[in-house]
Amino acid sequence: MPKFKPHTGTGKRVKVTGKGKLVTEQVGKRHRLEGKSSHVTRRMTGTVVVSKADTKRVKKLLGR
Repeated sequence: MPKFKPHTGTGKRVKVTGKGKLVTEQVGKRHRLEGKSSHVTRRMTGTVVVSKADTKRVKKLLGR
């Protein structure tokens, strides 16, 4: 039986908190920022919890 290897790219993008929540950076803050208002870019800073619909898939990629 082969060993399960966690997805290394997902491991770099998603962190697991002490209580087991999945935390990632907000999307949309890398390029084309001139067209976005400063209100939107400020809102995109910081981290967010992964949506409930994606948690099962992300946990499987992380091997949890």
